[in-house]
Amino acid sequence: MFGQERIPPAAGGTPRGGGEVIASYTDYAGAQRAVDYLSDNGFPVEHTSIVGGDLRMVEQVLGRLDAKKATMAGAASGLWFGLLIGLFLGIFAERAMSWVWIVLMGLLWGAAAGALFGWLGYRSTGGKRDFISSSQIVAARYDVLAESAYAERARNIVGRLSL
Repeated sequence: MFGQERIPPAAGGTPRGGGEVIASYTDYAGAQRAVDYLSDNGFPVEHTSIVGGDLRMVEQVLGRLDAKKATMAGAASGLWFGLLIGLFLGIFAERAMSWVWIVLMGLLWGAAAGALFGWLGYRSTGGKRDFISSSQIVAARYDVLAESAYAERARNIVGRLSL
């Protein structure tokens, strides 16, 4: 859990992301808890960093994508954009009914344009990516680092956290 590994500072001499490893955790919450504990104990946390190591990209496949889903997703995002434009242009309306009409037209045109672009975007892939997914970068470990001048003090404080 505790190590003496020395990670060099980032380019330009800045200490961010560099220093000595004072603790390592398998999840980000553990590293965050350690820095919070340092802060609670009066440690100057501006001299610490949390660095993820052994990064990998994880893509979770959520389902199949077809023309209908792509069109509907495009329409939904276009609806929001149309609402934004309609509300903005509605500021200049002279009457309340004009404002309502402008907002409704913004919604309609936004949904139509979004649906068209969603469908065109799906068709342009030629079936090469017919699935919906969500991706994120995850780390196998999270190291809490402290600048060398503060590392021993930080190690002593974090050592009390695990007791």
